[in-house]
Amino acid sequence: MPVIVISGQSGCGSTTAARLLAKALKLRFFSAGEYYKTFGEGKSTERAVGFWKTEKGSSPRFHNALDEMVAKEATKGNVVCDAKLGVHFLKSVADFKIWLKASDSVRAERYAKRDSISVGEAEKLVKAKDRLERENFKRIYGFDSFSQEKEADLVVDVSKKTPEDVVSEIMKAIAGRKSIKTSKD
Repeated sequence: MPVIVISGQSGCGSTTAARLLAKALKLRFFSAGEYYKTFGEGKSTERAVGFWKTEKGSSPRFHNALDEMVAKEATKGNVVCDAKLGVHFLKSVADFKIWLKASDSVRAERYAKRDSISVGEAEKLVKAKDRLERENFKRIYGFDSFSQEKEADLVVDVSKKTPEDVVSEIMKAIAGRKSIKTSKD
């Protein structure tokens, strides 16, 4: 009953990687990020930034409920979870924890393409989203969300990789762990 967690910096493709990995390993997929993105208005990144600025979006109660939802899914097992704070909060149940990262400029280019905005506008959104997330998570939980990189079993710089390349790298790392049995094995 493996539990694999993918977290990372915004714009690194954690949701895409988690979905592809779940499919490849024949596991369930759960994304806290997809749930979170249903709130707010505007394009995906604008919506997330805007929601952080609302009372609900920055409330500990909302984020604690979201974390409980992720933990409940993880304890069922046989899942790949995409969760912004998953590396930290699921460490007691996760069999493998992955952190995705990329430079600000790469993440801005990805946002620009996905949201059909200029790279300049996307750069501002990357900085705003990082700042809001890090400040609010620090206020709510007492730690810097980017510090999860040190807690991960695998760190992948996605800057020059396709989602398929990222999943391939993760699959190789999981294959090296004999303690992780998936339905694909």
